[in-house]
Amino acid sequence: MPVLRGAVTFSRFLVEPDKEAPADLKRSLSRALKARAFAPIDRRAEEERATGFVELENSDGTEFAAGSIFYGEYALFAWRVDTIKIPGPVLKAEVEKWAAAFEKEKGRPPSRGEKNENKSSVRQLLRNRAVPLTKVHDISWNLKTQQLQIWAASRKAVEEAMAGVETAFKVKLIPLVPAAVAQRTGIDDSALGPTAELIGMELKAEEVSHGEA
Repeated sequence: MPVLRGAVTFSRFLVEPDKEAPADLKRSLSRALKARAFAPIDRRAEEERATGFVELENSDGTEFAAGSIFYGEYALFAWRVDTIKIPGPVLKAEVEKWAAAFEKEKGRPPSRGEKNENKSSVRQLLRNRAVPLTKVHDISWNLKTQQLQIWAASRKAVEEAMAGVETAFKVKLIPLVPAAVAQRTGIDDSALGPTAELIGMELKAEEVSHGEA
């Protein structure tokens, strides 16, 4: 839990409610989180990923009681991503093992249809046995300043959690990076470049002046 452990890898945003956002976001937080709560991967389906919100200190928790969300002026929760992916070489090896046993028993290689049917069965068996890869990304939302932080290093993870927040809460997240802040405050892009002092131009000018003296 980076929010509570002090890690520093996060992306910062300004929260802007849109026209559909409820007037009192704090009252609607729990309901919105439940509506987009994490649900485990359906192993009988074809999906390889499952995403959704969970409680900050319980990656299986989706009740979102007020005591698990609010910490002073902050709302704290998390975005969970589970992935189940059967490696192609593993599936191929299992099918080939079955095909060899089939040929030994039947005295002939399996037909394409038989092989495809078994491949589906083997894949389902492997999915049932697989342990999902779970990643949890903390989210902190200052309800007073309307600044939100997504604690993730991967750009894809940040963008996915960002989309989840925007959809669930009917808000727009504005990245708080220098270029975006400058645009919002009317500062020209050229003012964001390195100054002469930063790149040493002023020092060089002084050195030339002393040399001429």
